[in-house]
Amino acid sequence: MVRKSTIESRGLTDVGKVRTTNQDSFLVDSIGKLFIVADGMGGHAGGEVASQVCVREISAFIKKNQEIFTDSSTSSNSLNRGLPDPKVNILLSDAVNYASTKIYERALEEPNLKGMGTTATVLKVVDDYAYCAHVGDSRLYLLRCGYIYQLTNDHSLVEEQLRAGLLTKAEAQIHHLRNVITRSVGYQEEEEVDTISIRIENQDMFMLCTDGLHGKLSENIISEIITAHKLNGVDRLIAKANECGGEDNITLIVLSVTI
Repeated sequence: MVRKSTIESRGLTDVGKVRTTNQDSFLVDSIGKLFIVADGMGGHAGGEVASQVCVREISAFIKKNQEIFTDSSTSSNSLNRGLPDPKVNILLSDAVNYASTKIYERALEEPNLKGMGTTATVLKVVDDYAYCAHVGDSRLYLLRCGYIYQLTNDHSLVEEQLRAGLLTKAEAQIHHLRNVITRSVGYQEEEEVDTISIRIENQDMFMLCTDGLHGKLSENIISEIITAHKLNGVDRLIAKANECGGEDNITLIVLSVTI
């Protein structure tokens, strides 16, 4: 039996205390149940352009193919048997690579934007499943029953060395190359996209964020603030990240799902 979900959400971005421009972009669409964060890179203008194009093109691609979600909820496919629908993950991956092509083409047209790219973390809720497509080092977290779980893996040089056992967690936190990412949207026409799906439980909360947040605050602090303040925790988390230095742009989205 398919269970329908309702969502409350809030997103916010902040330039931080050091940078003069904000190269992060985000989308909060509670009606369409689509949420995106993107952290751009590539010079003064390139990062801002890349993240904006990324969010816009992913959203447009998904809306253009909206019929897949109707099909998922009305046909006798795997979703109706209590399993995630693989077509949704494929669609999200295709959407990210559609955006990657658009960013890459824009850079070819405007040489001053050459080499620009962006992270992309996309969350789409369909009935009682959350689907995610992910490239880069922005993150998706699940908060359930007082616990916090990082659902995405960072595509960064340091995190890959950490997972391979070449660095300790303490070494990774202070490594001088910790901001170097190994995958990005737009640097080339297509990129390898991670996809995941998870069945939602009533009152689950999700958080999407850029590294301007998770790079400054521990998971324990994030969990404590969201558990205590729910959607209003967005402002408190940004303020806390700024208190800890605010060297980067800070963007996050928090959503609460009721089944």
